[in-house]
Amino acid sequence: MNVNIQSLHFDADVKLVSYVEKKLSKLNQFHERITKVDVFLKLDNVVHNIKDKVAEIKVHVPRHDFFVKHCSKSFEESFDVAFESVITQMKRKKEKMAA
Repeated sequence: MNVNIQSLHFDADVKLVSYVEKKLSKLNQFHERITKVDVFLKLDNVVHNIKDKVAEIKVHVPRHDFFVKHCSKSFEESFDVAFESVITQMKRKKEKMAA
C-alpha cells in the first residue's frame, strides 16, 4: 500500500503526519487489495479568519476508488470522520461484491 500525504496552504507537523499514517495502517483490515492511498489536508477559506480544516481521503483498489471529504475545526477531527466514512464505503462495497 502506497501512502501519499499532502498538506496544502500550510506545513503539516510531524505529529499530524504520524497520526494520519498510524490510522491509515489499519485500512488493510477492511480491504486487502489497496494499492494507493492519497490524503489531502488543506485549509479552506484562507482569506477569511475562519480557517476550516479539510481532510480528503482517496483509496485506490483495483477497478474502484473510494473518496471522502470532510471539514471541521481540527485536522484530526476532519480526518477521523473521513476515515470512518471511507471504511463504511469499503465495507458496503465488499458486501455488494459478496452478494
